Amino acid sequence: MKIAYRPGDQAPLVPQSPVSVPALGRYAWAVVALLWLVCFFSYADRQAFFSVFPLLRREMALSTVQLGMLGSSFAILYGLAGPFAGYVVDHVRRKTAILGGLELWSVICIFSSLASSFVQLLVYRASEGLGEAIYYPAALSMISDYHSRRSRSRAMGLLQTSVYAGTIGGGYWAGAIAQRHGWRASIFLFGALGCILGLILIRLLREPQRGSADAFIGMAASRQTLALRDTRALIENRSLLVLMAVFACDNFVALVLLTWIPTYLYSTFHLSLAMAAFDAAVYPQVASIGGAVVGGYLADRFVVSSPRSRLWVQCGGVLAGAPFVALCGLAHSLSGVILALSCWGFSKGIYDSNIFAAAFDVVPIRARGTVSGLMNCVGWLIGGGAAPVAIGFLAKYLPLGKAIATSGGVYVLAGVLLVFTAVRLLHVDLHRMEDSSQSSAAVVTSQP
Repeated sequence: MKIAYRPGDQAPLVPQSPVSVPALGRYAWAVVALLWLVCFFSYADRQAFFSVFPLLRREMALSTVQLGMLGSSFAILYGLAGPFAGYVVDHVRRKTAILGGLELWSVICIFSSLASSFVQLLVYRASEGLGEAIYYPAALSMISDYHSRRSRSRAMGLLQTSVYAGTIGGGYWAGAIAQRHGWRASIFLFGALGCILGLILIRLLREPQRGSADAFIGMAASRQTLALRDTRALIENRSLLVLMAVFACDNFVALVLLTWIPTYLYSTFHLSLAMAAFDAAVYPQVASIGGAVVGGYLADRFVVSSPRSRLWVQCGGVLAGAPFVALCGLAHSLSGVILALSCWGFSKGIYDSNIFAAAFDVVPIRARGTVSGLMNCVGWLIGGGAAPVAIGFLAKYLPLGKAIATSGGVYVLAGVLLVFTAVRLLHVDLHRMEDSSQSSAAVVTSQP
């Protein structure tokens, strides 16, 4: 199928390439599956460290604050690298960025298993954020060029399920392997498998034309890349700024639970290291997979009739999850904690499926990589970077369970912000996006 374009254009609105999105069909979903595998190892590497906290604490005589620093160091460098990584993604081949990032963080993960001191481990742990920072913006940008607004939430929701599966795999298997062979063996294994996957994907992953999916539903895609001066317009986009703040709230809660629940279960209910890792990871992440599928379907189903649908779906997710976050630290039985974790996980999945799809609705096509990087910067630097240390510090004065429970209020704040954005801000920024799209089309038409 050829791309239709207006008389007088020198070239199609979206130039032809070997990867023709309308003709791809199954490959558009195969791309989601391939990127799913990469994201799986990204999150498996992250969660593996949290599952071996008790062993690290014993071997290196670490305090709760130092353990929190290991969790926060990754999030801080990951967030700091976000804007640069996103800008790079908008100017290079996404395939190169994805596979390069995968190999980089996998090699660093292998070196982490060789660390002999807290300082070395902290440096390696933080450095993994450099490789992983470039992957997610590149993956989201690539998926948005294979899937239009009509299937984008479902595609990104399916990609999001790899986050949960990776957290399960990294959490449980790292704990199980560490219990028998030590924490170094578990960390080394995930790094080695990531390196192998990167070599396999060199032949399987293909680069799409930027903006190709949206061109077929009437959205214009400028052939110009994002200039540095264009970032000012993004900063002035109020809906985007609030969505970033909400993402920071979501990351804060997620990092609190992912970092501290394994240790909480291990110390409070006297579980084995493997079972504490299993209960902390499997139940909420499996529930999140279901939530992500439901949230993606609901948003794509109703976005045609109401552009606010993605925000309302997200709002429902965080407000429904808030009481269960509190119960994760306040329930008096193991079964109560597991039930609360599962309900939180389902609610989180509903929110997560629309994180970037909602942002892409209000920003230019050429800025999607940059926007993903900026969101990661705010979400991980402010939210994820602060959470592990904050709860570690609070646990010096409160029981760990009560310290964890306080993070439920952050979800309530996120819900209030989403309601405000849907009611007061979104329509203005959607109109601005439409005007920008029309201007881009006019520029392309007028080019000699």
